[in-house]
Amino acid sequence: MRKRSRVTHLPEVRVPEDNRPLVAPIYQSVKFTFDDVEETLRQWNGQREGYYYSRVSNPTLRQLEIALADLQDRDACLLTASGVAAIALPLLGLLEAGQHVVYFAELYPPTRSLVRRLLGRYGVRSTMLTLSDPDSLERTLATVPTRLVLLESPSNPVLRVVDLERVTAAARRHGALTMLDNTLGGLHNHGRYDVDLYVHSLTKYASGHGDVMGGAVIGRRELVDALRDDAINLGATLDPHAAWLVLRGLKTYFLRWEAQCANALRVAQFLAGRTEVERVRYPGLPADPGHELATRQMDGYGTIVTFDLRDGTDAATRFAEALELFAITSSLGSTESLVVPPALQQPRGLDASQAAWTGIGPGTVRLSIGIEDADDLVSDLGQALARSAANDA
Repeated sequence: MRKRSRVTHLPEVRVPEDNRPLVAPIYQSVKFTFDDVEETLRQWNGQREGYYYSRVSNPTLRQLEIALADLQDRDACLLTASGVAAIALPLLGLLEAGQHVVYFAELYPPTRSLVRRLLGRYGVRSTMLTLSDPDSLERTLATVPTRLVLLESPSNPVLRVVDLERVTAAARRHGALTMLDNTLGGLHNHGRYDVDLYVHSLTKYASGHGDVMGGAVIGRRELVDALRDDAINLGATLDPHAAWLVLRGLKTYFLRWEAQCANALRVAQFLAGRTEVERVRYPGLPADPGHELATRQMDGYGTIVTFDLRDGTDAATRFAEALELFAITSSLGSTESLVVPPALQQPRGLDASQAAWTGIGPGTVRLSIGIEDADDLVSDLGQALARSAANDA
């Protein structure tokens, strides 16, 4: 074989079976091959294990699917290229024209948009409720046949905590599926509740370093497997290198979660004592309305702290710009601390009463707490609060 061909058909290096790598390799290959057509067909038909095309399956993705399903106490997982893709996949795969969805104003805004705009165009009906009126779900389910209840806990950004036992029981009584955006709750939380599908943005805590995007749909095998053909055909497949980065991030997941939760509690306690702050929203505070529920349902109260500045949007803007350790940017769960001021998170596409349901006010600031030294974070927040207030004088 000449050199021009040899650089295309590279030599294969096989690792002996008793000489395994400690860290699994990245299977950065779109295509896999068999020695003959018969074995290829057997794999196509599910008669043997193996891989053929990475949009369908890939060893690196498969390792991550098994790990995530185990963390969430379920037996199946589907990976997607982003968290929003993980939300969209079950909505498109489980719902038909004429069916009804219940969802909540406190949901992640792109989720609301998917329900109202995308599903609405295809004839799926929907009712938006608020988590601040928990009885409204039972009333709606009792009067409107419903296919799916879509919720998030704790909610983003105001951290309302859902009584998952109550919601799932109500949905089950009325024949509805439940789908929980569990991103803020963490991959290890809420698995003991009767939730049909969990969705996660792997961009957040699973990766943890702000350098990779991904999503996951997790649930019991028959329900997740029913979505696989749609996932393959929609093509929102996670790249093997991204999957490998998430696998690497998972090794420090609990260390990061515990450190960030501890920092978040310290920050929340500090903010609760500041006169510039009207209200702190963090389930770890005993005075928080969700404290009892979160204590019962979660291991750790989360890494997001949301609060309201008394002097509104302008003061919150000055506060965010005065911070030195907190980056003004979207997303959460990174090792770095982040801030989203009210100007960047006002609800869109909602009328006045619906916008009020979200709990986002003119001075609402969301903090994603990282792994920095807690004293440094508190010091930075203190100087930024002082500077925002000084400009009002």
